[in-house]
Amino acid sequence: MTHLSGAERAIYVQNMFTRIAGRYDLMNRLMTGGQDVRWRKMAVALAALPPGGRLLDLGTGTGDIAAEALRVTPTILSVGGDFTLEMMRVGKSDPSRRAIRFVASDALNLPFPDNTFDAATSGYLMRNVIDVNHVWAEQYRVLKPGGRVVCLDTSPPPRSILYPFINFHLYVVIPALGRLITGASDAYTYLPDSTVNFLSAEKLAERMTQAGFKNVQFKRLVLGAMAIHWGVK
Repeated sequence: MTHLSGAERAIYVQNMFTRIAGRYDLMNRLMTGGQDVRWRKMAVALAALPPGGRLLDLGTGTGDIAAEALRVTPTILSVGGDFTLEMMRVGKSDPSRRAIRFVASDALNLPFPDNTFDAATSGYLMRNVIDVNHVWAEQYRVLKPGGRVVCLDTSPPPRSILYPFINFHLYVVIPALGRLITGASDAYTYLPDSTVNFLSAEKLAERMTQAGFKNVQFKRLVLGAMAIHWGVK
C-alpha cells in the first residue's frame, strides 16, 4: 500500500493499526526475537531525560517507549501521542502504563505549545507519515532549547551477502506471522514494503539537520534493517 499518498495513506495506516492493536506488542516481540525491547531501552537512554522532565513519545502506540522512560525516571511527565485511538486504548488497559498521559495527536499538527518537552521520541513512526519534513519540524517546535529527539525505525537494508536472508524474513516470515497472530497479513506486507521504500539512514539524518537539529547521529541495527537516530535542538 506504499503507493498511497496524502490523506488516503493516513487513513489506511490508521485503520491498519486499529485492526492489529490488540496483538501489536506480541507481534513486535515475535518479529524481532524480543530485541525491540532492547532497542526501546536504547532510545530512552539517548533521550537523556532529567528528573522531573517532560517526554513526548510520538506515535506511541500502546506506550512501550513512554512506559520504559517512566521505569527509568519515574519523576518525569511521560506523554504518549498517537492518532490511532485503539492503540492507546490497549495501552491504557495495562495497569503498568496508567501513569502515561495518552493524548490524541496528529504528528503533522501537534496539540502542544512551543518549547514544552525535554525530549521527543518515536518508534516506527516516521516511515508511516505523509510528510517527513513537517513531522521533524513539529518535533523541533515543541522541544525546549537543548531538548533531544530520538527516532527508532526500520531502514532499507543495504545490499550484502546477507540481503537474501533479510529479504526472506521481511517478505515471508513477517507476513506469515502476521496472518497467524493477527489475522491481518496485509498489515505485515505493508511493513516490509514501507521499510524498503523509506529513506535511507543517511537521508533521514539529512532531513533532521534540515529541520534545525544539531549533532545528528545514527546507528544501524539488525544488519542495517533498523536504525536509531538522535539529535539536539
